[in-house]
Amino acid sequence: MGETRPARSGRQARQAERQGKHALGRPYISRNIPTYDILSDEALARIEATADRILAEIGIDFRDDPVALDHWKQAGAQINGVNVRFEPGLLREILKTAPAEFTQHARNPANSVRIGGKNVVFAPAYGSPFVMDLDRGRRFGTLDDFQNFIRLAQSSPWLHHSGGTICEPTDIPVNKRHLDMVLAHLTLSDRPFMGSVTAEERSEESIEMARIAFGAGFVDQNCVILGNVNVNSPLVWDGTMTRSLRAYARANQAAVVVPFILGGAMGPVTNAGAIAQSLAETMAGCALTQLERPGAPVIFGNFLSSTNLRSGSPTFGTPEPAIGSMVVGQLARRLNLPLRCSGNFTTSKLPDAQAMTEGAMSMLAAVQCGANFILHSAGFLDGLLSMSYEKFMLDADLCGALHSYLDGVGVSDEDLAFDAFAETGPGNHFFGSAHTIAHYETAYWTSDLADNEPFEKWEANGATDAATRANRAWKKTLAEYEAPPLDEGIRDGLLDFVNRRKAAMDDMWY
Repeated sequence: MGETRPARSGRQARQAERQGKHALGRPYISRNIPTYDILSDEALARIEATADRILAEIGIDFRDDPVALDHWKQAGAQINGVNVRFEPGLLREILKTAPAEFTQHARNPANSVRIGGKNVVFAPAYGSPFVMDLDRGRRFGTLDDFQNFIRLAQSSPWLHHSGGTICEPTDIPVNKRHLDMVLAHLTLSDRPFMGSVTAEERSEESIEMARIAFGAGFVDQNCVILGNVNVNSPLVWDGTMTRSLRAYARANQAAVVVPFILGGAMGPVTNAGAIAQSLAETMAGCALTQLERPGAPVIFGNFLSSTNLRSGSPTFGTPEPAIGSMVVGQLARRLNLPLRCSGNFTTSKLPDAQAMTEGAMSMLAAVQCGANFILHSAGFLDGLLSMSYEKFMLDADLCGALHSYLDGVGVSDEDLAFDAFAETGPGNHFFGSAHTIAHYETAYWTSDLADNEPFEKWEANGATDAATRANRAWKKTLAEYEAPPLDEGIRDGLLDFVNRRKAAMDDMWY
């Protein structure tokens, strides 16, 4: 594996000193606040029973993957063509071999993350074909943009993961871009990352590049790469996804299994019905990983969203999916599986008040429902069609605030501060007390983008809004970025693999 991260830059060291326990050096969060559980056991059982009826009476289609059908046949499911039906309890029994927690190892061991339990990992948004910034507007994403977002994620003290397809590098052929994306993750970042899922061979090539970086034996025994696979809701798993899912599981790497349900379009308009559907679809995908390789890590995923029923347009960051996430969290814990749920969602076209209001609602749902792996933590704009440079910085700043939020409230003698009351007494201020002096640099999380100055000073400094400050911040961050060290032998091996694979294929643009 590559070398460990070098000493922090002066800027990073000052930031770490200012932020104290909340800053760089914490590879993930261990939550100190409880989850927000909103339904009774009886209500949860009703949802589970409905999911069981869907599985037993309607079933799920598994298309274009004979191996998956054979797995189900061997497991005792009922097969009728491509439709698979499951007796109640079958999938839960299969899922008992899936780990409740696992480590995803990073190229720099100090940045490895623990997924599951009380742990929380923030990762950038995923999958946008377009990118945006205040200078050039909306445009198709390029490899340069993709690399820039990896640099921004690597530079943020508040994100823990390099992500996956942060934006589509549309200037690279479709059948080759996964090679450039994985190469960028492994060379520009030393944090955990995600690979390709758009074809089985692309998944396998992503995993093979991970073997070059980590060693084949290490990869066989440890998770180093994730693959995010989506159900074709309602109730269809297509072969592209199941073949990739099985490729990750076969290599002992984690599939993130995610239905994408737009209420009223790909699922019912009611929360309970959509949740029951998502439970059925996700359990089937997670169980398939265990049939491919018992004990392989897997993440129970969920993506609830709503639809504007007047226009048919998708909506993101709305209250119904947010509260639905709380129930999904309860169901995932009853299955004893790590959870990916919710994120920083918005339908806004600009990094504006709508974007941040919708994003804050859905992001709070993510942390309160108990999500362990939060994809789409930064950059999501335009209903996930666009990755925004400015919103990336604003969202990462919110992630910083959530570090403190998830730390909860300490009640040690030092936290209770009786000595400060004794020193200060009635009617006096605490600014000069020994307790304040001891804690003033670390007592509160401090935003890098918010303006808390008096109006006159803000006006004298240009009267900038948050988006403008974020625009300056991403440019400054990219200018100061330094790539983490990487063993030259590993770098050469990765480049050789990419060049050989590209040379063996004609370009495909669709």
